[in-house]
Amino acid sequence: MATPLAADRLLSALLAEELKVVETPGWRTRNRNHVGLWGPAHGVMIHHTVTRGTAHTVNLCRDGYAGLPGPLCHGVIAKDGAVHLVGHGRANHAGLGDPDVLRAVIDERPAPVDDEASVDGNRHFYGFECENLGDGIDPWPAAQLRAIERVSAAICRAHGWGPLSVIGHLEWQPGKPDPLGFSMGDMRARIGGRLSLPVSGSLPIPARPVVSLSRLQKAFRTDPPKAGTPVSYQGVTVVETALVDEGLLAKRFLDGHAGSATVTAYSGWQERLGYRGRMPGQPADGQPGMASLKALGAKRGFGVVT
Repeated sequence: MATPLAADRLLSALLAEELKVVETPGWRTRNRNHVGLWGPAHGVMIHHTVTRGTAHTVNLCRDGYAGLPGPLCHGVIAKDGAVHLVGHGRANHAGLGDPDVLRAVIDERPAPVDDEASVDGNRHFYGFECENLGDGIDPWPAAQLRAIERVSAAICRAHGWGPLSVIGHLEWQPGKPDPLGFSMGDMRARIGGRLSLPVSGSLPIPARPVVSLSRLQKAFRTDPPKAGTPVSYQGVTVVETALVDEGLLAKRFLDGHAGSATVTAYSGWQERLGYRGRMPGQPADGQPGMASLKALGAKRGFGVVT
């Protein structure tokens, strides 16, 4: 039982376990705290996604889908072992679960069989979705299993918990199969071994998106392709995500194409910075400049290069 880790403390804990961490823009403030409590924290829950492709999986876990809004976890653990942070606070990942299992996690003893679903798990568990089809055939690469071990150990170490504070979704909610393809008992043994080791004294620099201003400006000046066609520059998606997080762009326009809705949203960002005017060449014309882009990146977690 503990107060949930602050965003920077969570990031530091993950980096201390020598994990590759990718910060999706806006993850520190993306949560479901407005619909329910977050904390006290009691443990870590591991899931599989039933998806293929890291970019698609991260976007889904960040935004959710009809009937289940995002974030759907705190982080996505990709096949290559990278940990993509998508939210901080209450997340839609655990649902209702067994109160006897919760008491066992709190007491750090082996959990009983889950046969009831009456306790809010979103309030009490950190959740990590692992990229896997969940069919028992899709492999679990060594790098991914190592990342699951280290993510779990990082949070346990930060709270002073042992490995019995880590459970799978299948141990929490009746009828859930995830994670399918490895044993949570074996994973807890790995986590216990990791906790017996000292953490690294040096913290690696977290990976984060970097947007090229010149490539972004070219994308903004070019008529965007039709919806569903490949994007011309992935950096547009990074900027659109930041504009969505700022409340300036509707999620349905987050498609990687710098169309009129994106230009208008960027103009709104410029106006927030004190620029005025919407005509071409005027300060708030919706065309990114270095100062406005750096300001957006500083607030929403991406870097800017020329």
